[in-house]
Amino acid sequence: MFMQRNSKPAKAPWIDPDDAPEWTEEMFRTAAVYQGDKLVRPSTGTLKTPGRPVSQDPKKQVTLRLDPDVLDAFRASGKGWQSRINAELRKVLGI
Repeated sequence: MFMQRNSKPAKAPWIDPDDAPEWTEEMFRTAAVYQGDKLVRPSTGTLKTPGRPVSQDPKKQVTLRLDPDVLDAFRASGKGWQSRINAELRKVLGI
């Protein structure tokens, strides 16, 4: 009987703690404080990381049924295929 080769690494790769980002004043203000195993002050929330800017005209998520060949053609055109479907619909509608 042969053993199967493990396709996943046994453990996560080591990350040097010296590469961690510097803590900001906000991080210190919102962090939980422990003295040994005893919680002295709970955290006051989560840090907000900068993300994608809020759009003035956000898109709506919908479910749309398309013929398989139409969907395959758009997906085959590469990344951004959903935006291209949106552009084609706008073109046909004249908007």
